[in-house]
Order: sequence, then C-alpha cells, then structure tokens
Amino acid sequence: MTLAGTTLQPLVPVWALALLVLPLLGLAVWQAVVAGRPGPGDAPRAGAPRGAWLRRAGAVVLLGIIGLGPSVASTDRDTSVANVDMFFVVDRTGSMAAEDYGPQGGQERLDGVRHDITSLTEAIPGARYSIISFDSQASRQLPLTTDARAITSWADTFHREITRYSQGSLTDRPLDELRSALQGSAEQHPANVRLVFFLSDGEQTAEGEPRSFADLAPLVDGGAVLGYGTAEGGRMKEYDPDVAPEDAEYIIDWSQQSEDGEPVEALSVIDEETLTALAEQLGVPYVHRQEPGETASLVAGVDPQQVAADGRRDVTAYRPVVWPFALALVALLGVEAWFWARSASRSLVRPAAATAASPTGARAPSGAPAAHRVEVRR
Repeated sequence: MTLAGTTLQPLVPVWALALLVLPLLGLAVWQAVVAGRPGPGDAPRAGAPRGAWLRRAGAVVLLGIIGLGPSVASTDRDTSVANVDMFFVVDRTGSMAAEDYGPQGGQERLDGVRHDITSLTEAIPGARYSIISFDSQASRQLPLTTDARAITSWADTFHREITRYSQGSLTDRPLDELRSALQGSAEQHPANVRLVFFLSDGEQTAEGEPRSFADLAPLVDGGAVLGYGTAEGGRMKEYDPDVAPEDAEYIIDWSQQSEDGEPVEALSVIDEETLTALAEQLGVPYVHRQEPGETASLVAGVDPQQVAADGRRDVTAYRPVVWPFALALVALLGVEAWFWARSASRSLVRPAAATAASPTGARAPSGAPAAHRVEVRR
C-alpha cells in the first residue's frame, strides 16, 4: 500500500497487529467516553480522568502506525552481483584441434576457445556462468555458478573428444541442453540478462540436417557465435589420453590419396555459412576469431554496472520512517509516567484529619497511644 509516496511495510502480520491494537484502542476510547460523563449527582467519576484515557488511546494509535512500518522506497543499482547469466557452448569435436589458429597459424583452435572463455568471463565480473560442451553428444559441464575460477579452470584443462570415439559433428547437438539451461534461468531468475556464446568451427561431418536454434531467440538477450579456423583449413592430431601430444600422429583422410599413393593428412575447414546461419537464428552477431584479441567489444552493450535499459538491474529497498511516531509515543509515555508518579506520591502516605482534636482545641500529648494517630497507606 502506498500513501503519498510512503509505502507500508508491516513489521508484523497485519492480522496480528489488529488483534493487539484494536481491542486496546476500543478500551481506551470507551473509557474516555465514560470518564467524560458526570457521575451520580453530577459528582466526578472515580478513576482516571478523560485526558488520561485520550493519551492512552493516542499511544495505542502510534503503536499501530509503527507496526504498519511506514517506509520510503528507494531504487538503486545492484552492483554486488551482475544480473547476467552467461552460457558458453563449446565445440569439442576433433576438428577443433586443427592447427590454423593464431598469428602464425600453427596453434590449435582450442587455444582460441580457452583464451576467449577466460577473457569473456573477466569482461563480465560477478555474473553467473555455465558451460555446455558437445562432441558426439552434449553435456552440461558446469551449471550456473558465480565462481569465475571454476570456469577459467575448466577452460584451461578441458580436452577434445577421444579420436577413436568420434561420431562426426553437427552444430545442433547442444540444442536440447542449451534450451533446458535457458528455460531454467528464465524461470528461476526472470529478471536476469542471458548471454550465449557459441564457440565452434561450424564443421558438419555427420549425416543429417542440423535443427534450428530459432525458438531459443526469445530467451537470449545477447552474446555471439565465435568461429575458429580458416578457409584453407588445418591438419589435426589424433587425441588419446594415453599418448603424449608430441607423439600423437596427424589424422589421415583415408578417402583421398596423393599422387604417389600415400595417405593424405585430413584438413578441417571452417564453415562460416553454418555459423552465420546459427547466429541469425539466435539473434546474435557472428565473429570470426583468427587469433587472440580483445573480447570487450563482444559485450560492449552489456554493462555489469547498468545491465539493460529496461531497468532489470534496479533493486528497490524500503527505508522505514518510524522515528517521528516513536518520538511521539515516547513523549506520551513520558507524560503518562509523570502523571502516574505524581498520583502515586500523593497517595503513599496521607495524614488523616491530623490527630483527633479535643473539644478545647488542645493537641494530644506526644506520648498518646498510637491509636490517636492515623496513617494511611495505598
């Protein structure tokens, strides 16, 4: 409830406050009405005067107002934790080990993925981060977490799929996992901004047509599709956790042979057409990543100190304004205490009609029995 810019934020349930205040207020008002009426023979009624009951009624009213918690609303920006959920969808298929990344073109594409995940995490501090990876199947590697170190640690240590288990690649393999993650974020934190970064070379080597990501677009507020690789392509080594990287052999394309009949090393070529279509479906830009570089431009429209222009980062707090009513209540209680103390001091000891006087007006002797002196105690 809002009254003239003041919002009521009850300190206790309203029903409990009503059970306390209303009977007390009714009693005080009734006693004030009764005290204002003359007694038999127009004599003053016994008991507290009308003014005292009016003071008590005022104290009860002030107590009720304090219990209702009149507050002033203030809207601030929450800067402790950015209201951003970042989802990294990482391609871990064998082609991501192609050595056509970097200034000299001799690094694996996965090196670019590692750099960009770390850089993007640093660009939006205080966000919640999640990683979904895919190769022959998709899995959620990390649920949404505010632990940025867990994200960078995963980026530094993850490997591509084991070569002998590879079943080809399709870009739609993480679709169901990403949909589930985005829907969960929207249900649990509907005010958060959701960013999706899809890191892949776009290569399609499995049979079938990839499904569209277009139905996820309403759940995505920003991000980018990051493409790795070159049109010339790059060769890639086999991956076996039991074989040292320097001892691994390059993957052979057994469908081709050289002029001298020797096997030809396989080349992986970036599929920018697929990646561009994927970006359009998600409603985010496509960016070709050929070497390590800044990522601030990828999140330029997402300021963690002021995320989104629709005010979703606005946090409203209510500041109780009860001190004026508390001071008035203390003043009334002080007056009540003063009147009570004065009345009590007068009634503690009150001499009776002094000592009984003799007909001649002589005072009783000082040694008279105690029955000749009257002491009244209340």
